[in-house]
Amino acid sequence: MSAVDAMLAPARPQRAVSTRFMRSELSMVFRRRRNQVVLAVLALVPLLIAIAVKVSSPHDNNGGPQFFNHITQNGIFVAFAALTAVLTFFLPLAVSVVAGDAVAGESHQGTLRYLLTVPVTRTRLLAVKYAGVVAFAFAATATVAVVGVAIGLILFPGDTVTLLSGTSVSLTNALGRLVLVVLYITASMAAFAAIGLFVSTLVEAPVAAIAATAGVAIASQILDNVPQLHAVGPYLLSHWWTSFGDLLRTPMETGGVVHGLVVTLVYVVFFCSLAWARFAEKDVSS
Repeated sequence: MSAVDAMLAPARPQRAVSTRFMRSELSMVFRRRRNQVVLAVLALVPLLIAIAVKVSSPHDNNGGPQFFNHITQNGIFVAFAALTAVLTFFLPLAVSVVAGDAVAGESHQGTLRYLLTVPVTRTRLLAVKYAGVVAFAFAATATVAVVGVAIGLILFPGDTVTLLSGTSVSLTNALGRLVLVVLYITASMAAFAAIGLFVSTLVEAPVAAIAATAGVAIASQILDNVPQLHAVGPYLLSHWWTSFGDLLRTPMETGGVVHGLVVTLVYVVFFCSLAWARFAEKDVSS
């Protein structure tokens, strides 16, 4: 074919970017029985909170955590109370289970080298694994929120919502704020997932990666509660986890949320870079 013929020939349609690998990863994450059990356990938290508040007397609810005191006024606060409860341990543990298993699980099963012969570059493999963990973090957070709203509106009033600032808003407005809270918590867990992904590239035993990642969350909260280390607090992930309460005020106080997102971004970039650097030189031949 001459150069002229080549120029006149119809251009070949460009191949669209395949999402098969991403869909396969998401399917594997959400179809794994262990992860399904984790989601079920998280869904039980708002159920237990709502039932406990419902059967208790009004006097028993006084003096408790801020969100718990508002549950009897409007059921949507079951979701906020449940999110606060799972943030201390259950949600970070759920994320650590998936993040710690992301690379270490494939390495332990001996399937890592086969994934890289699909062909799939190491960068793409790591990106897909991380995206799968973040998707699970969002699903876990949303599960707690949705179940909390559902059981809350069944057992308690669901009309006008009185925010933490004392201002009354519509239920639709409060649900919009709940969406923002879910997204903020997911972003916070995305930073935690980046730590888990990095740890997962260091070891071949998924149990070790899961335990180490969960340990980071526990250590962060311990350090954040030591008065002598108050200067370190703003640099810890757990320090900003509950800043979503500022979104339940009028006007919204976004200072803490913005600081939390900045810290989150720094953690994501730093630990994803470490994970990529480690995984790029990782021996997967065995």
